[in-house]
Amino acid sequence: MRVGRDSRGRAFRSVALMIRLVLVDDHELLRTGLRHRLEAERDLAVVGEADSAESAVAIARKLQPDLVLLDVLLPRRSGYDALPELGRVAPDARVLVVSSLTAPSAVRRALSAGAAGYLPKRASDRELLSAIRLIAGGAGYVDPDLGARLINPNASPALDPLSERERDILHLLALGYTNQEIGARLFISVRTVDTHRAHIMQKLRLETRAELVMFALANGVIGAETG
Repeated sequence: MRVGRDSRGRAFRSVALMIRLVLVDDHELLRTGLRHRLEAERDLAVVGEADSAESAVAIARKLQPDLVLLDVLLPRRSGYDALPELGRVAPDARVLVVSSLTAPSAVRRALSAGAAGYLPKRASDRELLSAIRLIAGGAGYVDPDLGARLINPNASPALDPLSERERDILHLLALGYTNQEIGARLFISVRTVDTHRAHIMQKLRLETRAELVMFALANGVIGAETG
């Protein structure tokens, strides 16, 4: 066993098989809850946290973790942008994306940029812990439901009229995000979000947000447990 220091100067214990983690999410409450859950495991140590792509790269360069848990929806620059940089500054660190975005395009983009795995934020504790250990051990992991959609991205025929970008926006609208919040998270203008939203409503023949949410639930865009 050895004693080290995390990015805040706090001591942590490490053994030969300890997996050193960095958490990257712009929601402090989520990071705090995740830290407490992960540190209940004997083989996991959270050594750093970041709330932006820029700080994630800086902390990974400094701490050289084994694994980075990364949200792709971050302020200013996305987690997608951070992935190649993380690979350069911490080449031995592997990245598991944990995101509310579940469209096949989001998963493909993350994996293509260098992520070793992808989980939706609705994943269970058990699945998260399993994914962390598999990826730290050199394997890859994609949530089975998301993996099935990668193989057959048009599993729900009702979504056929929508482009991948429109599906991303549909997902965020159904989760309750405003047009302004969606623009900030997807790095597009509010006007572009407005245009996509109008196209979605027209293509799906929906008139209200309530109808949009019901459509999303009925077609697996969001789960009934969301929220």
